[in-house]
Amino acid sequence: MNDLEGLAPEQIEKISKARERVIDSIGKNMDLYGITLSIGHLYGYMYFNQGPVTLDELSKTMGMSKTSMSTGVRTLLDLKMIDKVWGKGTRKDLFEVVPDWHQNFSDYFSIKWRKAVEGNMNALAKSMNEIKDMKAEYSDDAELLKLLDNDEEKIGEAVKYYRWLLKLIEALESGKIFELIPKET
Repeated sequence: MNDLEGLAPEQIEKISKARERVIDSIGKNMDLYGITLSIGHLYGYMYFNQGPVTLDELSKTMGMSKTSMSTGVRTLLDLKMIDKVWGKGTRKDLFEVVPDWHQNFSDYFSIKWRKAVEGNMNALAKSMNEIKDMKAEYSDDAELLKLLDNDEEKIGEAVKYYRWLLKLIEALESGKIFELIPKET
Protein backbone atom coordinates (compact mmCIF):
# COMPACT_ATOMS: atom_id res chain seq x y z
CA MET A 1 0.00 0.00 0.00
CA ASN A 2 1.57 3.16 -1.24
CA ASP A 3 0.68 5.30 1.80
CA LEU A 4 3.36 3.55 3.87
CA GLU A 5 6.27 4.78 1.76
CA GLY A 6 8.80 6.79 3.72
CA LEU A 7 7.96 5.21 7.08
CA ALA A 8 10.48 3.29 9.13
CA PRO A 9 10.38 -0.51 8.67
CA GLU A 10 9.11 -1.10 12.23
CA GLN A 11 6.32 1.46 11.67
CA ILE A 12 5.34 -0.20 8.41
CA GLU A 13 5.29 -3.59 10.12
CA LYS A 14 3.07 -2.39 12.99
CA ILE A 15 0.62 -0.56 10.74
CA SER A 16 0.51 -3.49 8.31
CA LYS A 17 -0.16 -5.95 11.13
CA ALA A 18 -3.00 -3.80 12.50
CA ARG A 19 -4.50 -3.42 9.04
CA GLU A 20 -4.16 -7.13 8.25
CA ARG A 21 -6.09 -7.94 11.42
CA VAL A 22 -8.93 -5.63 10.38
CA ILE A 23 -8.86 -6.88 6.79
CA ASP A 24 -9.10 -10.47 8.01
CA SER A 25 -11.98 -9.49 10.29
CA ILE A 26 -13.78 -7.83 7.36
CA GLY A 27 -13.25 -10.95 5.25
CA LYS A 28 -14.59 -13.23 7.98
CA ASN A 29 -17.59 -10.97 8.56
CA MET A 30 -18.45 -10.86 4.87
CA ASP A 31 -18.02 -14.63 4.69
CA LEU A 32 -20.90 -14.90 7.20
CA TYR A 33 -23.09 -13.12 4.66
CA GLY A 34 -22.21 -15.43 1.80
CA ILE A 35 -19.40 -13.40 0.24
CA THR A 36 -16.20 -15.38 -0.15
CA LEU A 37 -13.37 -14.69 2.25
CA SER A 38 -11.10 -13.58 -0.60
CA ILE A 39 -13.64 -11.00 -1.81
CA GLY A 40 -13.97 -9.80 1.79
CA HIS A 41 -10.19 -9.43 1.95
CA LEU A 42 -10.26 -7.58 -1.37
CA TYR A 43 -12.76 -5.09 0.05
CA GLY A 44 -10.59 -4.73 3.16
CA TYR A 45 -7.48 -3.98 1.12
CA MET A 46 -9.38 -1.44 -0.92
CA TYR A 47 -10.82 0.08 2.25
CA PHE A 48 -7.35 0.91 3.56
CA ASN A 49 -5.99 2.06 0.20
CA GLN A 50 -5.52 5.80 -0.20
CA GLY A 51 -7.51 6.31 -3.39
CA PRO A 52 -8.62 4.34 -6.44
CA VAL A 53 -6.76 1.23 -7.61
CA THR A 54 -6.48 -0.80 -10.81
CA LEU A 55 -6.94 -4.54 -11.16
CA ASP A 56 -3.18 -4.83 -11.71
CA GLU A 57 -2.44 -3.06 -8.42
CA LEU A 58 -4.94 -5.23 -6.56
CA SER A 59 -3.54 -8.39 -8.12
CA LYS A 60 -0.01 -7.44 -7.11
CA THR A 61 -0.98 -6.38 -3.57
CA MET A 62 -3.06 -9.48 -2.87
CA GLY A 63 -0.94 -11.96 -4.79
CA MET A 64 -3.91 -13.22 -6.78
CA SER A 65 -4.53 -13.51 -10.52
CA LYS A 66 -6.02 -10.64 -12.46
CA THR A 67 -8.93 -12.94 -13.35
CA SER A 68 -9.67 -13.54 -9.66
CA MET A 69 -9.42 -9.81 -9.00
CA SER A 70 -11.80 -9.10 -11.89
CA THR A 71 -14.36 -11.55 -10.49
CA GLY A 72 -14.04 -10.08 -7.00
CA VAL A 73 -14.31 -6.51 -8.25
CA ARG A 74 -17.38 -7.40 -10.33
CA THR A 75 -19.02 -8.93 -7.25
CA LEU A 76 -18.26 -5.85 -5.15
CA LEU A 77 -19.57 -3.58 -7.93
CA ASP A 78 -22.80 -5.61 -8.12
CA LEU A 79 -23.20 -5.29 -4.36
CA LYS A 80 -22.58 -1.52 -4.59
CA MET A 81 -19.63 -1.81 -2.18
CA ILE A 82 -17.17 -0.24 -4.62
CA ASP A 83 -17.44 2.23 -7.47
CA LYS A 84 -15.72 2.45 -10.83
CA VAL A 85 -14.16 5.91 -11.04
CA TRP A 86 -12.43 8.04 -13.63
CA GLY A 87 -8.75 8.82 -13.27
CA LYS A 88 -6.94 11.55 -15.17
CA GLY A 89 -4.17 10.24 -17.38
CA THR A 90 -5.01 6.54 -17.16
CA ARG A 91 -6.88 4.27 -19.53
CA LYS A 92 -7.17 1.47 -16.98
CA ASP A 93 -10.31 1.02 -14.94
CA LEU A 94 -10.02 2.42 -11.44
CA PHE A 95 -12.03 1.27 -8.47
CA GLU A 96 -12.53 2.68 -5.01
CA VAL A 97 -14.38 1.48 -1.98
CA VAL A 98 -17.67 2.95 -0.81
CA PRO A 99 -16.65 3.64 2.78
CA ASP A 100 -20.17 3.91 4.25
CA TRP A 101 -20.60 0.56 6.01
CA HIS A 102 -24.20 1.36 6.88
CA GLN A 103 -25.02 1.89 3.22
CA ASN A 104 -23.07 -1.24 2.25
CA PHE A 105 -25.13 -3.25 4.73
CA SER A 106 -28.37 -1.74 3.42
CA ASP A 107 -27.45 -2.32 -0.22
CA TYR A 108 -26.23 -5.88 0.34
CA PHE A 109 -29.28 -7.07 2.21
CA SER A 110 -31.69 -5.16 -0.02
CA ILE A 111 -30.23 -6.82 -3.10
CA LYS A 112 -30.11 -10.32 -1.60
CA TRP A 113 -33.45 -10.19 0.23
CA ARG A 114 -35.37 -8.64 -2.69
CA LYS A 115 -34.17 -11.43 -4.98
CA ALA A 116 -35.17 -14.08 -2.43
CA VAL A 117 -38.56 -12.47 -1.74
CA GLU A 118 -39.41 -12.30 -5.43
CA GLY A 119 -38.55 -15.96 -5.95
CA ASN A 120 -40.42 -17.07 -2.84
CA MET A 121 -43.50 -14.95 -3.59
CA ASN A 122 -43.66 -16.48 -7.08
CA ALA A 123 -43.50 -19.99 -5.59
CA LEU A 124 -46.19 -19.15 -3.03
CA ALA A 125 -48.48 -17.65 -5.70
CA LYS A 126 -48.07 -20.73 -7.88
CA SER A 127 -48.89 -23.04 -4.97
CA MET A 128 -51.86 -20.89 -3.96
CA ASN A 129 -53.24 -21.13 -7.53
CA GLU A 130 -52.79 -24.90 -7.52
CA ILE A 131 -54.65 -25.14 -4.22
CA LYS A 132 -57.52 -23.03 -5.57
CA ASP A 133 -57.70 -25.24 -8.66
CA MET A 134 -57.77 -28.37 -6.50
CA LYS A 135 -60.50 -26.88 -4.29
CA ALA A 136 -62.63 -26.26 -7.38
CA GLU A 137 -61.92 -29.70 -8.82
CA TYR A 138 -62.58 -31.59 -5.58
CA SER A 139 -65.25 -29.36 -4.05
CA ASP A 140 -67.19 -32.39 -2.81
CA ASP A 141 -64.28 -33.94 -0.84
CA ALA A 142 -64.59 -32.44 2.65
CA GLU A 143 -61.46 -34.13 3.97
CA LEU A 144 -59.30 -32.83 1.12
CA LEU A 145 -60.84 -29.34 1.36
CA LYS A 146 -59.95 -29.21 5.05
CA LEU A 147 -56.34 -30.11 4.23
CA LEU A 148 -56.19 -27.55 1.41
CA ASP A 149 -57.69 -24.84 3.66
CA ASN A 150 -54.96 -25.56 6.20
CA ASP A 151 -52.24 -25.32 3.55
CA GLU A 152 -53.78 -22.14 2.16
CA GLU A 153 -53.70 -20.57 5.62
CA LYS A 154 -50.05 -21.51 6.11
CA ILE A 155 -49.10 -20.08 2.71
CA GLY A 156 -51.07 -16.93 3.59
CA GLU A 157 -48.92 -16.50 6.71
CA ALA A 158 -45.79 -16.85 4.61
CA VAL A 159 -47.10 -14.20 2.19
CA LYS A 160 -47.67 -11.83 5.14
CA TYR A 161 -44.07 -12.39 6.23
CA TYR A 162 -42.68 -11.63 2.75
CA ARG A 163 -44.81 -8.47 2.50
CA TRP A 164 -43.33 -7.38 5.83
CA LEU A 165 -39.84 -8.21 4.56
CA LEU A 166 -40.49 -6.05 1.48
CA LYS A 167 -41.31 -3.15 3.82
CA LEU A 168 -38.01 -3.74 5.64
CA ILE A 169 -36.18 -3.80 2.30
CA GLU A 170 -37.85 -0.53 1.30
CA ALA A 171 -36.82 1.00 4.65
CA LEU A 172 -33.23 -0.07 3.97
CA GLU A 173 -33.28 1.26 0.41
CA SER A 174 -34.87 4.59 1.32
CA GLY A 175 -32.73 5.12 4.42
CA LYS A 176 -35.80 5.23 6.70
CA ILE A 177 -34.22 2.45 8.74
CA PHE A 178 -31.80 5.06 10.07
CA GLU A 179 -34.69 7.04 11.51
CA LEU A 180 -35.57 3.99 13.62
CA ILE A 181 -32.00 2.98 14.34
CA PRO A 182 -29.76 6.04 13.87
CA LYS A 183 -26.17 5.74 12.70
CA GLU A 184 -23.52 6.62 15.25
CA THR A 185 -21.77 9.86 14.43
